Amino acid sequence: MVTMLQLSRTRLLLRISCAPCITSTRGRKSRSDPTAKSKVSRIKYPPMVCIEELLNVRHRYREYTTILGAMRADFKEEMLRSRFEQQVGSFAEQRLHLEAMEHAALMAWNKEENNKALRRRLERLKVEDQAFKALRIEATKIRDKVELEEQHERELEIERLQELSKTFITPENLVERIEAALDSPKSYNFCLDRDGRILRQGVGQS
Repeated sequence: MVTMLQLSRTRLLLRISCAPCITSTRGRKSRSDPTAKSKVSRIKYPPMVCIEELLNVRHRYREYTTILGAMRADFKEEMLRSRFEQQVGSFAEQRLHLEAMEHAALMAWNKEENNKALRRRLERLKVEDQAFKALRIEATKIRDKVELEEQHERELEIERLQELSKTFITPENLVERIEAALDSPKSYNFCLDRDGRILRQGVGQS
C-alpha cells in the first residue's frame, strides 16, 4: 500500500494600505477583496503526493546536478589548460612565430606599396614638370609675339608722327607758311553752330 503524505499550508493575505488610482473594472477579484461567503469555511489542502515517487525524483535530480557539475568542471579545466598553453606553452611560441612572419609579410607589402606610390608620384611630377615647361614656352612665345606687335605699332606710330611733323609750323618755315596762308583762296572766317553746321557772314548755312 502506498503511503500518502498530506502537507498543510497556511494562507497569506496581502493588504493594500491605500486605494488604487485606476478605476475598477469587471474582471478577476483582487487580493484585497473579501472572500465569498460560500468559501469562508473551506480549507485548501495540497494535492496528494507519493513518498516513493518524491524520493525517486529527488535522487535523480541530485544525480543530474552532480553529473552536470562534474561536466562543467571538466570543461572549465580543459579551457583553463588550453588558455595556459596558449599563454606560456608551446602554442605561445608558435603564435609568436606566426605573428613575426605575418609582421614581416606586412612590412614587405607596405614597402612595396610605398615604392609603387613613390614611382607614381615621380611620374606625376615629371608629367607636371613637362606640362609646366610647355606652358612656360608657350607663354614666352605669346609674350614675344605681343612685344613684336607692340614694337611694330610703335614704329608705325613713329612713322606717322614723322609724316605729320613735316606739316608742323617751325621757326624755319614760319614765313613760308604765312605767305602760303595769305595766298590761299580758302577762307576760315566762319563759325559752327551746335549741330556742326558752318555759319558764314552774309552767306547761307552749309
